[in-house]
Amino acid sequence: MNRLVKVILSITILFSLQSCKKNQLGGKSSLKGVVNHHGKAIANAIVYIKFNATEFPGDDYKLYDTSVQADAEGNYAISFYKGSYYIYAKGNDLDVAYPHLVKGGISISIRNNEKLVKNIAITE
Repeated sequence: MNRLVKVILSITILFSLQSCKKNQLGGKSSLKGVVNHHGKAIANAIVYIKFNATEFPGDDYKLYDTSVQADAEGNYAISFYKGSYYIYAKGNDLDVAYPHLVKGGISISIRNNEKLVKNIAITE
């Protein structure tokens, strides 16, 4: 009987851990906005996502868990589960005499079913 209780308890714990998704993509919460440099949209910027982070993890894309690409108008959209994330964008400002790399990021905390709109202002 004691063994049966342990098995049932183990299965219950396993299912409860799987149902509490946090700090990952694909949930019912969302973040969307525009990647911009001095108010001008940056087409096709790469938006990197670091799970369970509130501070800038660094410039190296390998430090991030995943990424999405903004569209031709600089718009990006990401679906999340609740949690804390650091969002970091890089792109090329082609609308100047000397095209150059621009980058920057924001920290967000998102709750269940929350819909955030946050533009990412990036700079040199």
